[in-house]
Amino acid sequence: MVSSLDGFIAKKDESVSWLQSTDSYEKGVTLTEEDVAEFLGTIDCYVMGSRTYEHALELGWPYGDVPVIVLTHRDLTTDRENVEFYSGDLNDLVNDRLKPNYRNIWMVGGSMLARDFIRSNLADDIIISIMPVILGDGTLFFDYIGQEQRLHLKDVTAYKDGMVELWYEIKKG
Repeated sequence: MVSSLDGFIAKKDESVSWLQSTDSYEKGVTLTEEDVAEFLGTIDCYVMGSRTYEHALELGWPYGDVPVIVLTHRDLTTDRENVEFYSGDLNDLVNDRLKPNYRNIWMVGGSMLARDFIRSNLADDIIISIMPVILGDGTLFFDYIGQEQRLHLKDVTAYKDGMVELWYEIKKG
């Protein structure tokens, strides 16, 4: 997930124009298109919320032909063969269907999805990229998870555009 420094993933009007940074950090690394393509090639399956799905369709579908499970209680349709809609139990989905079939499952979505995965102990890692901007209000990424969650820092990367990526393992038990 990408957020502002103050933890927002979208402005109040749901815009994300702030995701483009013109900042310059001389010690940072450059993120190339090849790096992004290589990383995306490691993902076997995506799980996302319905609003993230609709937003991705509006912005231009970045997920290619990788299987995508969209969590929704709404009646949505798609013409994409790799997209499936799901409204059942998250534990059943992850443990019975996804883990036996995929090695690298990525949850992409907003605060409700992150909260549900963390509360249900279904997430292994959190990778959050923080953009060099303070939005002041909007949609929070971590929206009242309601429990303390210990993390272990696995990696930190600072980029030339001022974005900082934090990779945490979620401690179990």
